[in-house]
Amino acid sequence: MAKEELLEFDGTVIEVLPDGNYRVKLDNDHLILAYAAGKMKKNRIRTIAGDRVVVEMSPYDLDRGRINFRQKTAGPGPMPPRPQNFRRR
Repeated sequence: MAKEELLEFDGTVIEVLPDGNYRVKLDNDHLILAYAAGKMKKNRIRTIAGDRVVVEMSPYDLDRGRINFRQKTAGPGPMPPRPQNFRRR
């Protein structure tokens, strides 16, 4: 059990960096470095620039955080399946 509770902030991904790191601008105009949580990596949830995310931060280090949720956007749904263009024998 943690000594201190984690702080949660909403923000927007500004830049995608190598090794699963992201530059996130929080709603209170702070820029932080964040990484994707293990469940997001396991389930292959992709995060791109412009996505709204929820970031958990420790009260001891307010410059780094962990992205634990990517909010759904109102964009297009999943792509329809491609037609099969090969001949079966």
